[in-house]
Amino acid sequence: MRLGVVMDPIGSINIKKDTTFAMLLEAQSRGWELFYMEQQDLYLINGTAKATYKPLTVQRDEKSWFTLGEPIDDVMSQMDAILMRVDPPFNMNFVYTTYVLEQAESDGVLVVNKPQSLRDANEKLFTAWFPDCCSPTLVTSQTQRIKDFLLEHEDIIVKPLDGMGGASIYRLKKADHNLGVVLETMTNHGKELTMVQRYLPEIKQGDKRILIVNGQPVPYALARIPAEGETRGNLAAGGTGEGRTLTDRDRWLCEQIGPTLVKKGLFFVGLDVIGDYVTEINVTSPTCVQELDNQFGLNISALLMDCIEEQLA
Repeated sequence: MRLGVVMDPIGSINIKKDTTFAMLLEAQSRGWELFYMEQQDLYLINGTAKATYKPLTVQRDEKSWFTLGEPIDDVMSQMDAILMRVDPPFNMNFVYTTYVLEQAESDGVLVVNKPQSLRDANEKLFTAWFPDCCSPTLVTSQTQRIKDFLLEHEDIIVKPLDGMGGASIYRLKKADHNLGVVLETMTNHGKELTMVQRYLPEIKQGDKRILIVNGQPVPYALARIPAEGETRGNLAAGGTGEGRTLTDRDRWLCEQIGPTLVKKGLFFVGLDVIGDYVTEINVTSPTCVQELDNQFGLNISALLMDCIEEQLA
């Protein structure tokens, strides 16, 4: 088995937390050959997807966790499967990368997650396909619509459609003196769409990350508890992770969304759930694998590698 990975620079990851690193360790333990790529290494020539990739070995050593071999310039169809694990922002360069990967897919490579679906399933907007699973949500570029939504719900969250890690997320109330400037900034003076959601006070008990592998949820979620004085539970924003067993409501949410994920070739997905509602559907590079593995003795990466083996078979 030859497994490629397209990721952010491996030299800058935190191996104690990085989910891609856990996936690579599991694949290597199965005897799979690993090959490393960054976005700029991918290219098209005469319609064929090619890349300059490097043989990769990994080890759990905080001083030296990877070794790269000599570069190989070849068609991407030399791979059996490729993990697309580049973090947002979901910008045009990311989109262009998915087009290259789609050509590799047409040459017989299994790409996880499916390139077209990475484009189709914006991590914020994709929730609109499951309105019964979500709290009141508005997507608009018009500031007056946001003000009307705020008037109705009194306490709201405003977030960009292309970010990650809690970046540029604002909580606004009716009396907020910064309302005007925040809305101008978030909508680029009425030119860009932004997402608005009713504030869910259950965030104080945690923003749960539920991982779904091939449509089936891992039985435990990581509740990310906001730091004192914070609205955001994201670990990147200072939140702390606490493992929890899925509730009946959590499982119901997964049952509503899981079959669509399978149809779209989204094999590894993270649902963000606050209280009873899904707030985001993370498809680009979901995290929290190592935190859940460590707390519950799991091997979530093995579930994904099993899925890849089944798809190739």
